[in-house]
Amino acid sequence: MGYWADMDAQGRAGGALLGKLTVAGEPFLWEPVPVFVTCNGSTTYTTETDSKGNFLIRPNKLAGAGPDLQGDTKRQMETHLEGCNVQAFLTGFNSSTITITHHNLRDETDLGTLMLRRAPGAAGTALSGSRESIPANALKPFDKARSEMISQKPDRAQLDLQKAVEIYPQFAEAWYQLGRLQISSAVQTARQSFQKAIAADPTFVLPYEQLAAIASQDAQWKEVLENTNHVLQLDPAGTPQVWYYDALANVQLGKVAAAKASALKSLEMDPLHTVPNTEQLLGVILTMQRDYSGALAHLRNCLTYLPDGSNADLVKRQIAQLEHLAAVAK
Repeated sequence: MGYWADMDAQGRAGGALLGKLTVAGEPFLWEPVPVFVTCNGSTTYTTETDSKGNFLIRPNKLAGAGPDLQGDTKRQMETHLEGCNVQAFLTGFNSSTITITHHNLRDETDLGTLMLRRAPGAAGTALSGSRESIPANALKPFDKARSEMISQKPDRAQLDLQKAVEIYPQFAEAWYQLGRLQISSAVQTARQSFQKAIAADPTFVLPYEQLAAIASQDAQWKEVLENTNHVLQLDPAGTPQVWYYDALANVQLGKVAAAKASALKSLEMDPLHTVPNTEQLLGVILTMQRDYSGALAHLRNCLTYLPDGSNADLVKRQIAQLEHLAAVAK
């Protein structure tokens, strides 16, 4: 919910495009929904919706923008975004498309509304069930819990989510959100909540991703792969985070080629590096394959977006080691 608080507080003027997302049959969502800007078939920019379904396109840096445009957001957007498509992504749903026009970039910054509708026959979904299928007396504490989360009252929200699942034990979405609240203080309890969400709805993809994250923290790499495989069976497109976990588990299990393929998919979907460790992991994988020049290129690029700190220091040490290996290999 911290993202939503920050998003709601942002200014809306200058060098930005605005839009709104609605989901047919749903008054609101618990999770921010990813929104992608695609230019010439490649993802150029990603953002997310806030608690009211609003989204903001205000890039500080666009892929392909030359040095003369860096820092000039408005010119970057005018140069690179005209004719690009904007779509939302939610597993199990189809998104409408908005095309960014010259008029949007110069005069009318409001792009309008994207619409998500359930995809008939989809194998998996990021939104379990429909409101019509859930008893009203279980929906009431569930909706109350969401409002409490937005108001930064997680303890109250947890109590209301527990009421919701007591009333309706098949409430997969409530089990999932309960697990999200439990994970910081009671990981095993959270794991059980995610497992109950899956038991209630095996097509619900989000709990599998959470279980993959828990398993990765415990270095249970086969379990990580079991969960990422479940996600990718239900949603072959995957997400940057799922492909990252898949790459990490594969490399730990010695499946270097599979790890490289997954890391590349994660990186391709994530031009803003919202999963910051993916490119560094790819550098490690390429080093294992003795592609020192490729590894160096990716690790050096990491330093353009990693903040100062221990992770950046580690990358610098890796670069120094690789430069030595590359020199010896010549």
